[in-house]
Amino acid sequence: MLFFRNDYGKGCIPEILEALQNTNENDYEGYGLDTISKQAKELISSHMPDHNPDIHFIHGGTATNLTMIRSMLRSYQAIIACDSAHIATHETGAIEATGHKVITVVNKAGKLTPESIRKAYDEHMLTYEHMVYPKAIYISNSTEYGTVYTKDELIDLRAICDELDLYLVMDGARLGVALVSGVDYTLHDLPNWVDIFTIGATKNGALFGEAVVIVNDELKEDFRFVMKQSGSMLAKGWLIGLQFLTLFQENRFFDIAMHENNMAKAIQDGIDAFGYPMFMKTNTNQIFPIVTKEQFQFLSDKISFEVWEKRENSYVIRFVTGFFTKKEDVVELLSLLKKASQL
Repeated sequence: MLFFRNDYGKGCIPEILEALQNTNENDYEGYGLDTISKQAKELISSHMPDHNPDIHFIHGGTATNLTMIRSMLRSYQAIIACDSAHIATHETGAIEATGHKVITVVNKAGKLTPESIRKAYDEHMLTYEHMVYPKAIYISNSTEYGTVYTKDELIDLRAICDELDLYLVMDGARLGVALVSGVDYTLHDLPNWVDIFTIGATKNGALFGEAVVIVNDELKEDFRFVMKQSGSMLAKGWLIGLQFLTLFQENRFFDIAMHENNMAKAIQDGIDAFGYPMFMKTNTNQIFPIVTKEQFQFLSDKISFEVWEKRENSYVIRFVTGFFTKKEDVVELLSLLKKASQL
């Protein structure tokens, strides 16, 4: 069966396995204080030479979001996110379980807008201490719909955050595919607009791991205390550091992301040619065609994919490309999609 369900369904790139094997007999200090993690942090920081970020490695996305948000909010403060955001839909109330409300607003192609932020902020400030205090904004880049924030959109979000004194948090679980999607900004530019962001490796060729990049000096102090209390500090922290070191050597991180986007573009071009309607067009590695019930039955017997939305007479389905996606897999997928389009 063809696999297009997600971008983390296989282990990792061969270079990471080789690096793990080559260092397996070495001794390292624990909890991310090892020499490998230090080298990885320095290498990532070299992509942001005009900034002085603090970088921390955490094993997974939900733990990363929980730790970041706990670290920046006081007990009565909340975070604004769109209704499709990962913290609102795919993390089992992890943020709320820490005592922080997620204020959701309607998404616009998976994104937040300054207008929606202002409206949510004003509504919560009407009765002041009788409602939670919005203090942070959460965005994903790329979004859960595979869309990407433009430079102008990020500048506008920074402006509204400065006006309302809000932190801007970027979930970069799929930051790689966002940065190589054709946008006119790089990793170096992100600290100009966000207070804290993540670089996802789990969905970009690693076995596991996310890097938290803290830009705002206010948020740097005592972050490791929150990591430890949140269960986010891995004793064998060098295992994450080694993966990031390998990914950021020779630009592998960006090459993998470009491969994922190229494979996805080929699929999306074929879907367009076969006449399928699209739920959302993207420039990254998630593709959302709409199929009939008959097409769904035909495809689901031969391809592993995710159902994004079930409608009365159709389904929105999602294909995702990964570091492991081969050209021949795409060719076979397109052949099946062509056959299904004739049903």
